[in-house]
Amino acid sequence: MAEETVTTERPADAAPGNTTIIRETRSTGSGTGIIMALVLLVAIVGGIYLFSQNSETAKDNAIAEAAGDIGNAASKVGDAAQDAVNTEK
Repeated sequence: MAEETVTTERPADAAPGNTTIIRETRSTGSGTGIIMALVLLVAIVGGIYLFSQNSETAKDNAIAEAAGDIGNAASKVGDAAQDAVNTEK
């Protein structure tokens, strides 16, 4: 919205009630507020996107690590079974 300022001045040497000067000034917005709001919106959306990507990467890494641990455990069980079979002979 445009701000409006109304100033009423009465010259010192004017007779009372005869002369009134009214000056109206309007400040036109340069759009700085809108630009700042857009920059802030882009920064927020970008931050949300980056945080969601980091979350997905962390989740994928955790799943890969768990799968590796399961593979190692299965290998140990297989080795133990092989040792058990070899001791019976």
